[in-house]
This record gives sequence, structure tokens and C-alpha cells, in this order.
Amino acid sequence: MDFRRNNRHLEPDINLIPLIDVVLVIIIFLMLTTTFSKVAGLEINLPTADAPAAESTPNEIIVAVTAAGEVLVNRRPVGGREIEAISAALAQAAPGDGRAPVVVINADAKAAHQRVIDVMQAAQRAGLAHITFAIQSAGN
Repeated sequence: MDFRRNNRHLEPDINLIPLIDVVLVIIIFLMLTTTFSKVAGLEINLPTADAPAAESTPNEIIVAVTAAGEVLVNRRPVGGREIEAISAALAQAAPGDGRAPVVVINADAKAAHQRVIDVMQAAQRAGLAHITFAIQSAGN
């Protein structure tokens, strides 16, 4: 018997079924172990912070904005809601000694952002360039 003669006419074949099985198992493994994180929006929780309280300086103008949109300058209510009225109240509260006071805006968490922007614009019109925001510490 001559085996060499019969082998020359046979073409080698590759069995693809085990390869397909392995690829499917890898795909299933990747599908089960992959985690997806949803980043669809911004979550903002204001106004809390863990910073230590700064020392109070006597050259401050405290501006409070309530949830209803009322503005108080140094605990005195402002007569109107217009930027000009707030600006006049800030200019009146500024000391006349030539030092630039710091405007501390203490806004309620539920206050409209537009009211805070109005206070910032009023401070700019009154010539008060130093503005900061008061926050509530996380422990309180």
C-alpha cells in the first residue's frame, strides 16, 4: 500500500466550529463583565462646603437673598427689586474711609440665580469689585 499517493490528493481543511465557539464564549464573557456608567447630566448640590470658617472682617457688606427673591443689605431690606435700588443700597452701606469693602452674598439655596446675578451687577455698578459668597458648612 502506498499511503503517500493518496495523501497528495487530499486538501487540508480547517475546522472553524471550535474557533466560532471560542469567539462566542469571549463575546458573552465581555458582555457580562462590562459595566456602563451613565453620564447624562450635572448634579450640583449647593451651598455646602467643608472649609473652615474664615475670620470675619469689619469691612464687609453682607447681602442676603431670600428664597422669595428679597434682597437685604446688612440686614436692612432694599426698597425695590431693581438693580438700581440694590446698587444704591450697596453704595450707602459702603464705608467712606477709602477702603474697598468685600460684598458677601448669602443666598438661599432655593433663591433664583437671577437674583444673585442682579446683586453682582448692582455691586459692580456701585464700584464694589470684591465679591464673595457665604456658604453653609457640611456639619451644620
